[in-house]
Amino acid sequence: MKIISVNVGQPTALRVGQRTAVSGIRKHPVPGRVRVGGLGLEGDHVLNRRHHGGPDQAVYVYTREDYDAWEEKLGRRLEAGTFGENLLISGGESAHWAVGDRLELGDGEGEGGAGAVLEVTAARIPCATLGARMEDAGFVKRFAALGRPGFYTRVLQPGEIGKGDACRRVPGPEGAPTIAQVFAASLGQEREEAELRRWLEYPLAKRLRADVEGWLAR
Repeated sequence: MKIISVNVGQPTALRVGQRTAVSGIRKHPVPGRVRVGGLGLEGDHVLNRRHHGGPDQAVYVYTREDYDAWEEKLGRRLEAGTFGENLLISGGESAHWAVGDRLELGDGEGEGGAGAVLEVTAARIPCATLGARMEDAGFVKRFAALGRPGFYTRVLQPGEIGKGDACRRVPGPEGAPTIAQVFAASLGQEREEAELRRWLEYPLAKRLRADVEGWLAR
């Protein structure tokens, strides 16, 4: 496994339905090494803090294997950063990762003698901004249907990373919900009450934890 691209975004105006919104979803690869801190990558901009960013969703990760599926589906090549991801890695389908899995990045130059360490917390849920980014109002449904959401992570250990760095997946707690499972639940798939209560035992992102508690309350 390795880092294929490190991507950051600058504020950009997008036409979202009948309004114009400023978003940091247009991300582009950056050269050299980039600092990863508790709130994400240095130089990256997150504008909608209500739904994006924060310590529990600091770094968004997508995989080369997911890109391959999209390129086949769309019939064209896609540039790194197309989906607004901060990191593009080789590492299998994102849906197969689980909450609590750790991603060890870098070459040992980070704080404490090791590279950055991330922890998987939630699936990415598509919104109208993604549709605007792809210039396709129907893309939200297409993204949901393909089931390759990518995942958000929190930063357990800051560090510096760059293109070509090795990365390693360290499995998290046994029985944790997969990204595929939390993605499906977030899109409306019903789950058993006992299963949802068990999910709360794992290191979910704050927003996902609130969603699970809301599903249980209903």
